[in-house]
Parts: sequence; C-alpha cells; structure tokens
Amino acid sequence: MPATMKTLGIDRLTVEERLSLVEEIWDSIASETPYTLPEHQQQDLQRRMANHAVHPNAGSPWEEVQARLEAQL
Repeated sequence: MPATMKTLGIDRLTVEERLSLVEEIWDSIASETPYTLPEHQQQDLQRRMANHAVHPNAGSPWEEVQARLEAQL
C-alpha cells in the first residue's frame, strides 16, 4: 500500500504542522540530491550578478515592489 496523507496520519496535522513537515521533507531531499542549474540559467545568474556589482542600488526591496503591486490592484 502506498504511503498517503491518510495512512501516515498527516491529514490530522494542523496546517502549521504540515508546512513544517513539508519544509523538513524538502530539506532532506535537498541535502541528499545536489542540484546544478542548467548552463543557460548559470549564465543568466552570472550576468545578473555582474550587473548588480556595477549597479548595486538599481533594484528595489521586496516591500517596495509589493506595495507598488498592491497599489495597482
């Protein structure tokens, strides 16, 4: 029988407990499975990091971006 939320009792956990469990499961997967970005994403990341080094104040903090987006709604 496959493991399910019901057979493992996960369905009886609170949302907070389930979120904590998801985080723990995700961390265990990440620690066992190294992930390498595809070449095109590595290049994009390097380009963005170089751009940030040249223009460190060009971005906006998340709080400002979120406030602008919420003001548009």
